[in-house]
Amino acid sequence: MCGIVAVTGYRNALPLLINGLEKLEYRGYDSAGIAIVNPEENNLICNKSEGKLIKLKNNLSQQEIIGTVGIGHTRWATHGKPEVKNAHPHLDSTGKVAVVQNGIIENFLDLRNKLEQEGVSFQSDTDTEVIPHLIKKELNNLKKLNLEDNGSTLLVAVRNVIADLEGTYALAVLWADAPDSLVVARRQAPLIIGLGEGEFICASDTPAIANLTQTILPMEDEEIGLLTPLGIELYDSNNERQYRNPTSLKCSEQVVDKMNFRHYMHKEIYEQPSLTKNWIEKYLTRNNDSNNIRVNYSFDTNFLEDIERIQILACGTSRHASMVGSYLLEQFSGVPTDVFYASEFRYSPPPVLPNTLTIGVTQSGETADTLAALSMEIKRRESLENKLCKPNLIAITNRLDSSIGRQIPNIIDISAGIEIGVAATKTFFGQLLSFYGLAITFAQIKQSKTDNEINKLISSLENLPSLLEDLVIQHNEISEKLAHEFSEIKDVIFLGRGINYPIALEGALKLKEISYIHAAGYPAGEMKHGPIALLEKKVPVISIATPGKVFEKVISNAQEAKARDSYLIGIAPKCEGTEIFDYLMPLPTADEWLSPLLAVIPLQLLSYHIAAHRGLDVDQPRNLAKSVTVE
Repeated sequence: MCGIVAVTGYRNALPLLINGLEKLEYRGYDSAGIAIVNPEENNLICNKSEGKLIKLKNNLSQQEIIGTVGIGHTRWATHGKPEVKNAHPHLDSTGKVAVVQNGIIENFLDLRNKLEQEGVSFQSDTDTEVIPHLIKKELNNLKKLNLEDNGSTLLVAVRNVIADLEGTYALAVLWADAPDSLVVARRQAPLIIGLGEGEFICASDTPAIANLTQTILPMEDEEIGLLTPLGIELYDSNNERQYRNPTSLKCSEQVVDKMNFRHYMHKEIYEQPSLTKNWIEKYLTRNNDSNNIRVNYSFDTNFLEDIERIQILACGTSRHASMVGSYLLEQFSGVPTDVFYASEFRYSPPPVLPNTLTIGVTQSGETADTLAALSMEIKRRESLENKLCKPNLIAITNRLDSSIGRQIPNIIDISAGIEIGVAATKTFFGQLLSFYGLAITFAQIKQSKTDNEINKLISSLENLPSLLEDLVIQHNEISEKLAHEFSEIKDVIFLGRGINYPIALEGALKLKEISYIHAAGYPAGEMKHGPIALLEKKVPVISIATPGKVFEKVISNAQEAKARDSYLIGIAPKCEGTEIFDYLMPLPTADEWLSPLLAVIPLQLLSYHIAAHRGLDVDQPRNLAKSVTVE
């Protein structure tokens, strides 16, 4: 997580840093800080605060800080509590070297112990603080070399230090004695350089850059760079100078407005009908023959014809969308599909099998575990001589200008627009739609369904926006009323079967994320195998029961819960069997294949209204960050 912004140029750095940090606060809001070179006094001005960025802005509002080179950071805590002493930037003992970091230095304890034995006193509990002390030590050692300028000296010092660092990092470093220089480096953590007129801005993600320039130079892994107002020097891990052309941002900055909504999350739930309409217009292509409908991708799909199995790598909400996708790809399209936790896949991958498609799913395009798992899969397949085991790759993301967008050639853009709420809603919905598109594509390739069956699903998707519009309005009112019943609730059970089991998991996750109520999702048939012991009057059970091949089974499982005095809430159409529920959150009657897209709406709104009723920070829940860039 964490967000980094760094700038060197001709303009006052402070407003640029604050603006960039505002765009990156979704990456962490435990604390924030800035450091700026004061060229008049040959020192660094550093200001830090715990909590959200607004506290730092208030601290700085009464100060006039002049300087054109600076670094900023918004933190998601890994090592050390979210306190001022652990906020970035971190300084050396002289106060002349400042460092901000995203990532984790795995060998920091060894490095810290050695420095303490040399007399260094540490002010924080973080892994990052070892870096400025090590850089200062290197700078002292380099004085005798008489390098051509202090910017070059700083570059060499940082390069020597990172050779001893184990783990992942994106770094930005200042030195008061190099007042126009900025050194940046990355290893398995994103860092992007934006090229302006007479200035450069470096950041963890494009939103911090987009309103300043549309020209970017993404840093490659293991690169280090020296930035001054005169230009960029970029070097690889072998210290060879790199020359490559910058690229243009694929997406311009979007103006984000809450409109009349109290929270961004609420607004983003309401945007899902229009998201669906836009997806249909973008991806479902009808030829002159209305029975010949194809899903329109930006890449050549011919390689999919040879695919015999699929493996999906994802984390969190993206994994739940992938589980729905797996059900569709297997049951509708007939392609064996496995979903893996990306964090686990790296350390226990399945055997390499031929004609396998690997799909990486990440809304931000920066999820560290997913990127690392994809990278490992590419390397192990490229090492084989068997051409049938070559890496066949697709990525599903909401961010074309991201690490996964640069790593994977075949991108499915969910086109959900900027999502501010940390708890994903519309991006989850966009991921679901992407899997429906893939399922249709594979069903046509594998002929697992008749043209009539495929076209029926397509027609259902085309009719979805109007259903969703009514559903959001209806359940916003229902959920707001029901939320009052959860004032004293501490545990909730979610049940689902078949295609809706992942939706039960997602409903439980949303409730945990934003309301801090413990919730767990289970396959409904597994209740009697242990979780039923948890049931009592104070533990509501929310059951997804949509007509289809498991409907009667779900109703039977719900009766088991009701017999244990649990308050039973149904996500189901009004039909025979659903009278068992103490409270029904009604769904329109629809094809079972479509049911996840409908069932998730009441669950999102219920979680939202419970959290809002409790007066919690819905958009920035505690301990969470939008983009998970550390393992």
